[in-house]
Amino acid sequence: MGIDPKRSANMARIGPRDTAPELAVRRALHRLGYRFRLHRADLPGKPDVVLPRHRTVFLIHGCFWHQHPGCRFAYMPKSRVEFWRRKFEGNVARDARVQKALEEGGWKVRVVWECETRDQGALNRLLQRALRDAR
Repeated sequence: MGIDPKRSANMARIGPRDTAPELAVRRALHRLGYRFRLHRADLPGKPDVVLPRHRTVFLIHGCFWHQHPGCRFAYMPKSRVEFWRRKFEGNVARDARVQKALEEGGWKVRVVWECETRDQGALNRLLQRALRDAR
């Protein structure tokens, strides 16, 4: 079975940076008064948002790509199932390695899932709680 050109074109347009969930987290943190750095290449996995003062990083994961457990957006495509299964397993394994390396380096790691960025009030509470717990 070949690759669907339309699906391939859609997937190619999805970039690793400045995604809608990432922008929502960045706007919320800024409104809450936090200042941060983006995609620090000197840290494992180039975390999406880094708050050096708090030794905290935020990894903003898409529910589909990173297979958010129990989330309706973390579905398995119906075509090329074996390809997608391997892809998702690789993503989840890489996420675990990156998180472990960051924690071993003394960083507090907070994962924000795409579905958690849809409600601004809930996102603000989640971020405030994560940073309060990081102290």
